Amino acid sequence: MRCHAMTTIYTIGYEATTMADFLAALTKAGVKRVIDVRALPLSRRPGFSKSSLAASLKEAGIDYVHLKALGTPKRGRDAAKKGDVATLTAVYDDQLALPEAQAAAAQMLDLAQDKPSALLCYEREPTHCHRTLLLDAVGEGVEVVDLYA
Repeated sequence: MRCHAMTTIYTIGYEATTMADFLAALTKAGVKRVIDVRALPLSRRPGFSKSSLAASLKEAGIDYVHLKALGTPKRGRDAAKKGDVATLTAVYDDQLALPEAQAAAAQMLDLAQDKPSALLCYEREPTHCHRTLLLDAVGEGVEVVDLYA
């Protein structure tokens, strides 16, 4: 990976929130782009599936990018639902070793350097989510700020 100057990357989960509160948290933090790191950008929560989410963000003046390769494979998502962090970590480490995930991680860093960006996933608590594993993996030069809607 290239050396980047210190880059701030926000994270946010949409578990148990409304679109209004979600947008308010992003706007208050000055986020200008949401980087969706879900493997499947679908949600039972109204407004949080890819196309409706992108439309709501656009209305709020926030860009939307989906980086599918940074999502968690099904086995990892199932482990996360059960609170099995060890399996989630092992599955996600394998995912991040893939060339397409490496390329997507580099793209994520470039996007975050370009304008204030937030990684989006479902879990409200970042320690229960692969977005924390992702940011730990890209490592130095990244300041992480977790937002709560």
